[in-house]
Amino acid sequence: MSTDKRIVIAGGGIGGLATAMGLAQKGYASLVLERSPELGEIGAGIQLGPNAFHAFDYLGVGDAARKMAVYVDALRLMDAMTGEEIARVPLDEPFRARFKNPYAVIHRGDLHRVFLKACRAHPLVELRTSSEVVGYTQTAGRVSARLRDGSTADGAALVGADGLFSKVRAQLANDGPPRVTGHTTYRSVIPTEEMPEELRWNAATLWAGPKCHIVHYPLSGWKSFNLVVTYHNDAPEPVAGKPVAREEVMQGFGHIAALPRKIIEYGRDWKLWVLCDRDPILNWTDGCVTLLGDAAHPTLQYMAQGACMAMEDAVCLSHEVEAAGGDFARAFEAYRLKRVNRTARIQIQSRLVGDHIYHPAGGHAALRNTMMRAMSADDYYDSLQWLYGGSGLAEGAGAVL
Repeated sequence: MSTDKRIVIAGGGIGGLATAMGLAQKGYASLVLERSPELGEIGAGIQLGPNAFHAFDYLGVGDAARKMAVYVDALRLMDAMTGEEIARVPLDEPFRARFKNPYAVIHRGDLHRVFLKACRAHPLVELRTSSEVVGYTQTAGRVSARLRDGSTADGAALVGADGLFSKVRAQLANDGPPRVTGHTTYRSVIPTEEMPEELRWNAATLWAGPKCHIVHYPLSGWKSFNLVVTYHNDAPEPVAGKPVAREEVMQGFGHIAALPRKIIEYGRDWKLWVLCDRDPILNWTDGCVTLLGDAAHPTLQYMAQGACMAMEDAVCLSHEVEAAGGDFARAFEAYRLKRVNRTARIQIQSRLVGDHIYHPAGGHAALRNTMMRAMSADDYYDSLQWLYGGSGLAEGAGAVL
């Protein structure tokens, strides 16, 4: 592959592979550099709003992604203290008609494989593993990505899609380490037959409690259930994917009702992540270098939009590269301008949702319950229009606030 016009992409996760596919749709070659020895994803399930499906179609993987997804009937918000339902958002035909696409859940590894298969099949995408980007240099029209082993990978541009601890961001923005929230998430995937029968709901379910919550939904053609539980434990530093015993997980849930607490007892092979994010920034670009996904706008999980935002980024960036005719500095600045406010809103609102919907107690929780029970399905759809409407996707992946 000629280096004259190719784009080097740091990071072979969902965001990096989606970017490679987006650029390939526009006729641009890319080299994806992944630091791990194998291309893959850790974690478990992720939720896919209609905006994710809008992006899949633009990125050329719509049919494959749809085949892997599980289509849930509703979003359910439960009170973890009383066991009662607070609110239910139906995801049936009126929802699909409103937003032109469904809501679904998928295993993160399955989604990554959809993109990986598409990239491997496309002649304009080259993939390399064991290739961690640690910095870059650029001259007029050329960028050299510096790798940890001392070698370089050259191209006409560089996209930093290398995640929360992005080395590209460290050089470009120089804004220090991520913000540690003190919230710890524990993840498990359990066989469907081991999920309590009375909780085998075809819904993305959230049990909200004081400084804690539980999420569960079916995965992989109903072969398993994704189980994610989070509580505030003032964890002081980032941790990712550390195996832990069930007893540690249970420590944060002794105060909730028996039914939601019972779910945790069925979890197995628990792993923990200490949640981190960053404040929104304006400086995503440096000439022919830009940031994408978590490298640009890492967000908390409370709006289930991390992967969706990375895929929207990929759509927008590919459109702007095409519109600029390969003038990457101009394309990257146009991309930044169209994405910065929407992604900042996701970052900030995710924090607020965690504080005011997932984790409140006492009178705060009672107010949440009263307000959310008073909302109709159309009220919820109206509140989600800015997020799922997709009114700006083709021209900038949701540029409208």
